[in-house]
Amino acid sequence: MVNLRFCTCCKEGLYAATDLHQLDCSQLDPGTEDIDERYTPQQRATVLQVLNTASREELAGIKLLRGRKSANIVEYRDARGPFTHLQCLLEVPLFKHKTIMKVCQSILNPSGEPGRRDKKLHGLKFIKPDVERKRLLAAKSIVSIVFGIRKIAWAHVDRNLTVLDWNQETSHRYMKGAYLPSIYLEEISAAVARIPKADLFLLEKPSISTQNTHLFPVTLHLRTIEAMLHGLLGGGFLQDGQHRVLSVVRTAIGKHFELMVGESRTSGRELVQQLMLDSVTQEHPRVLFPRDTLTRYRRLFQKGNADRGEEMCDALLQAVAFYEFLFNNS
Repeated sequence: MVNLRFCTCCKEGLYAATDLHQLDCSQLDPGTEDIDERYTPQQRATVLQVLNTASREELAGIKLLRGRKSANIVEYRDARGPFTHLQCLLEVPLFKHKTIMKVCQSILNPSGEPGRRDKKLHGLKFIKPDVERKRLLAAKSIVSIVFGIRKIAWAHVDRNLTVLDWNQETSHRYMKGAYLPSIYLEEISAAVARIPKADLFLLEKPSISTQNTHLFPVTLHLRTIEAMLHGLLGGGFLQDGQHRVLSVVRTAIGKHFELMVGESRTSGRELVQQLMLDSVTQEHPRVLFPRDTLTRYRRLFQKGNADRGEEMCDALLQAVAFYEFLFNNS
């Protein structure tokens, strides 16, 4: 009976104990970040599909895989089976961390598309204050928050783009009669009590013009909510000096999803509905929705529903854009 063991470098790869001496794991650097964590599940699936099914000639057509590297990939597959993680490439001769990253980029972006790629690479500049990318990548989950005249909506999303919580708090006490900060504190505190814990919080940056005096009450309302959310969610800043609440420019999200018409951003409802449909119909969807909550979410956005859920849509898209900015800029 052959004794099978797990390779410690490729957690799901099973090898015969008699063959373990053939594995060359010398290229692995224990301090190097897991390559798989730099990509979304859909991106990882795309790269692994190519690596596991392409012929040597097809692999040789990919940048950096010409010559011996393409042969080494095929020989690895023949000897040990398909790749189960991108990290497994570190076991293949001639493959090191930087090489693998470049190969993944070539597979995900075969035609170059410099215009679109550059736009995504610069996405993080629209997130303030500046935080080290290493710390952003270390965040296991984020809560994206969007607020309007009556609502505060949030989307709790993890690094695999799985929706953990998606909800909103409604208040009819905002902008009623005299402006009372105490009312805002009560209402916003109630919303914060429902918002899940996360490593980072993203707030949509209000973009109302200050030149239109008729909009001053709305501007004051949005700025008050923004300031209170910064204080209530980022209270730990005084202890460690680490910003946990970040602001995101609204138009940057609109441009990322092609929702801009001139200088105005259109509704993201249809895009969100498509994301929910893809979560059910596609093997590797862009966003993952738990099945037990998907029916309730889809019902919320049905035609005829008085609550259009625009803030919820914007909160979700903001979370997705953040991760896609981050992964494409890594």
